[in-house]
Amino acid sequence: MATKYYTHFVTASEPARRAYSGSGEWSGVVELRHPLEQTGGTRELRSLLAQSFDISSEDIRILHWARLH
Repeated sequence: MATKYYTHFVTASEPARRAYSGSGEWSGVVELRHPLEQTGGTRELRSLLAQSFDISSEDIRILHWARLH
């Protein structure tokens, strides 16, 4: 069963900023197949977001995330 999360993050990658929004700040809902772990969940979330933007996960900084019910 999929789990949905609200996430607010910024990208530090200049190509991502130019290609997508200009500001590099994003928010939205992400749907994952498995729930995130409380301790290492942001690593998994950063990896997924980085894949979507075709950038390094180190260029993603999560500002806030919360599971949607």
